[in-house]
Amino acid sequence: MVDTLRPTEFVSRRDAGESFVLLDVREPQELAICRVDGALHIPLRELPARLAELDPDAHVVCMCHHGMRSASAAAFLESRDFERVSNLAGGIEAWAREVDPGMARY
Repeated sequence: MVDTLRPTEFVSRRDAGESFVLLDVREPQELAICRVDGALHIPLRELPARLAELDPDAHVVCMCHHGMRSASAAAFLESRDFERVSNLAGGIEAWAREVDPGMARY
């Protein structure tokens, strides 16, 4: 079962030194509106073809707009033997509310 992290929990753990790959599975036009610095962008539809870009030993935290596509991405990664996968609960919308209120929203 995929683990879920709230944006504030992700930031706290990252700031405490925990290592993550933040995987943004949104479409390019969404990324043009707002993004989290340092996130790796692979649209969900491209994930199967670009799987080799991810380290299966890394802790991958998947993110989308509200959390549905990223939940699918996380489940896909787990099915491909990624052992440390989390879904960012509420997606970038929750990030904007909880972490960065100045972030553009859509």
